[in-house]
Amino acid sequence: MPGMVLYERRGAAALVTIARPERRNAVDGPTAAALAEALDRFERDDARVLVLTGTGEQAFCAGADLKALHTLDVDAPGGPLGITRRTSPKPTIAAINGWCLAGGLELALWCDLRIATADAKLGFTERRFGVPLIDGGTQRLPRIVGLGRALDMILSGRIVEAEEAERFGLLTEIVPAGRHLERALEIAEALAQFPQQTMLADRAAALEGIGLTLEEGMRLEARSALPTRETAWAGASRFAAGEGRGGAGAGV
Repeated sequence: MPGMVLYERRGAAALVTIARPERRNAVDGPTAAALAEALDRFERDDARVLVLTGTGEQAFCAGADLKALHTLDVDAPGGPLGITRRTSPKPTIAAINGWCLAGGLELALWCDLRIATADAKLGFTERRFGVPLIDGGTQRLPRIVGLGRALDMILSGRIVEAEEAERFGLLTEIVPAGRHLERALEIAEALAQFPQQTMLADRAAALEGIGLTLEEGMRLEARSALPTRETAWAGASRFAAGEGRGGAGAGV
């Protein structure tokens, strides 16, 4: 994989790092292709969670590289940034510090969870230049924070500080400076310990159920649960025998 995107195993997690600190980890064409390759590898790998981050102290990702826009393929099946029009089959976590802007925010929204340091700043700053959101921002942000909050960010392009972003659900958790990656990997390890079949079935039902009516969603949930019955009965039996009482083993 090209050096602008690093892929390494950290326990149960695949750590994918955008390594262009001199460009605040902005994405050009080769970087987008490398992100797509990293997702392909994760899908083949036995890693259970993907953690996405950026190199250095300045930025998670500042979006598309404006000096190399000609290298990006706006019609790429995976999206201009390589992966944003695809859905990961396994959980994903963004480990964010510093700037998380434009396409970089869309990459963070692509992830299931977002862990950030208090200095994180998030926004669709391309608004001021007349550049549209084409890596999922208009679709994922309303699903995460609600239409009103999403339209505020989409229309204004304002930069949102970490504390506000956590308050309305854009960020999952704020951590001390320098601990975003460590915390994301902790969560990844915790998720990896759960029975995978049922967790992945529940995740898929939640993601695929967005936009369905309640009745349709309930049918989807029932179908998703069917293949997990053996795992579910075994887990229920362990709980009945005393395992996990008092919330032991819950949470991350």
